[in-house]
Amino acid sequence: MKLRYFIIRRVSLSIIVLFGVCVITFFIARVIPANPAAMWVGTHPTQEQIERAKRELGLDQPLHIQFLIYMNKLLHGDLGISIRTHRPVIEDILSYLPASLELVGTGMIIAVIIGIPLGVESATKKDSWIDHVSRLLSIGGVSIFTPWLGMMGQLLFFKWLGLLPVGDRISTIISIQYPIQKITGFYLIDSILSGNFVAFQDALAHIILPALVVAAYPLGLVTRMIRSTMADVLEEDFIRTAKAYGIPGRIVAYRYALKNSLGPTITVLALSFAYSLVETFLIEMVFNWPGLGRYTAFSIISLDYPAIMGIAIFIALVYILLNLAVDLLQAVIDPRVRLG
Repeated sequence: MKLRYFIIRRVSLSIIVLFGVCVITFFIARVIPANPAAMWVGTHPTQEQIERAKRELGLDQPLHIQFLIYMNKLLHGDLGISIRTHRPVIEDILSYLPASLELVGTGMIIAVIIGIPLGVESATKKDSWIDHVSRLLSIGGVSIFTPWLGMMGQLLFFKWLGLLPVGDRISTIISIQYPIQKITGFYLIDSILSGNFVAFQDALAHIILPALVVAAYPLGLVTRMIRSTMADVLEEDFIRTAKAYGIPGRIVAYRYALKNSLGPTITVLALSFAYSLVETFLIEMVFNWPGLGRYTAFSIISLDYPAIMGIAIFIALVYILLNLAVDLLQAVIDPRVRLG
């Protein structure tokens, strides 16, 4: 199959999936037992105010008309107005997104830095102590309930050892005395770019513990994926030939075997990034992290269905785009993928 046909097919399937998500979220939001018009007006609304709010929100229209209006707004990048904040949902998401991306991105970096070498060592030293340790860490990282892990980390590193902060993105005193100039929205990057190293040290100390908790799941996946794929690659003839030529074992493992094992691992990393973005919602509540997770939690508590729908569609879009990007990348690298 030619690459352009493969791209057209994948993009078409992605659009269908995204449309399905929009339909499901719209109709589920409409069956929630709540009165968004009353919540929009505020406490103790009159019937006249509620009716006016219904007209403003378009809730007085038939359901199919509401859906068409909603889809038309989505095509123009309008996710609606938050009932709780009275701001466009897209503005709320973009304002909270950098904190979540910084946390998840740091966790993914930790997972890659630790997971890849651990997987390589586990594959090259089968049934050794390091292989058993990596298996234990992988299974634990994938199966453990991360909010519980976060609370245990707070007990250990904050209460007992006093090494790391218990939560928040930066200390209140530091944010007042050394305010971070907003450039990208990422505290670690912005503090370096502006030369605010006091704030950088404080922000780094705050992100270490939650990032380690976020890294638990992708770390387990990366380690096991590298281990399993490299175990097969190490049995190939070209690896035996390289060893026969006297090439050192670590060069064979990292330059030749690892290179041929990264394809499936990239796919796992991309999807685990999207999963971690959702998983971090609970972690943000544990660490009082001002990201999408806390925004989502407050939206659910207040039955702010435009915000809930917007977040659901945004996360689905992230999943679809990452999956699409990985498919296209693998199709360019390996033409056999186009046959699937």
